[in-house]
Amino acid sequence: MKITQIDIMTPHIQENPMWRPILCRIHTDEGIYGDGEAALAYGIASPAAAGMIRDLATLIIGMDPLDSEVIWDKLYKSTFWGQNGGPVVFAGISALDIALWDIKGKVFNVPVYKLLGGKRRDNLRTYASQLQFGWSDHAETLTTLDEYREVSKKAVAEGYDAIKIDFFTYAPEDGRRYTDEDCTRLLSPKLVDVVESRVAAVREAIGPNVDIIMENHSRPDAQSAVQLGRAVQKYNIFYFEEPNTPNPKTAKFISSKLSMPIAHGERVYSRWQYAPFFEDQSIQVIQPDLGNCGGLTEGKKICDMAYVYDI
Repeated sequence: MKITQIDIMTPHIQENPMWRPILCRIHTDEGIYGDGEAALAYGIASPAAAGMIRDLATLIIGMDPLDSEVIWDKLYKSTFWGQNGGPVVFAGISALDIALWDIKGKVFNVPVYKLLGGKRRDNLRTYASQLQFGWSDHAETLTTLDEYREVSKKAVAEGYDAIKIDFFTYAPEDGRRYTDEDCTRLLSPKLVDVVESRVAAVREAIGPNVDIIMENHSRPDAQSAVQLGRAVQKYNIFYFEEPNTPNPKTAKFISSKLSMPIAHGERVYSRWQYAPFFEDQSIQVIQPDLGNCGGLTEGKKICDMAYVYDI
């Protein structure tokens, strides 16, 4: 079997033009095809991801799609920018790798999890995510404590036993988005109180048996992250997600000051970039995005490394 053609699709989402998915389809000479995605649909990197897939695709035409490890190493090592690359490079590799696994599952007529070693469980726990934007079919701007209480209770009423919120998104006075200037360096007591009061309101509303994940979107820095973490950890935060720009040294600083788990991963790519976080135990939860960490091939290796370190 040989790869004959690779299509790149950039669908237009009319309801939300800021959401720009990048998809690919790998065709073979036996009529079997596989689909993949570069997980850079938001932010400003979407067109770059499409271009990266287009460039990488030229390297694998004619190769056997079942040789996913061989192809992965070629994309990583023969492209100059692949080694220690960033999100655009790895999103391109991820899209192609996911499509190759799709082909492999179809060829052997089994779910991909069988090829990866088997299914460990029948159900996965999920959480209601990004409740600072509401919990409905359209985005909202939550500012008041009552709004945080109500949206949290709404998600829990639907059966979720964990919710995730970025409590530092909108200012309570006028609904403006907090800026990077607001979120970094040592914070004023007023700003810390805004975040803590929202966490306290949500915890009161949902009770002790629902987990709260505190999202930060990497917007604080190490100093403000520690301030926020110390203020909210008494409310039993399940984990403190992306407290700052991922860096093993600052992650270690933050985790040494707090008594709750720290999570990173959405902005960490490949096993090489994860390794320092594992070695110094600076994070306790990893969040590799299979659409930009290197695909299923690399994602499994990252998770196998995490397994060694009980992360």
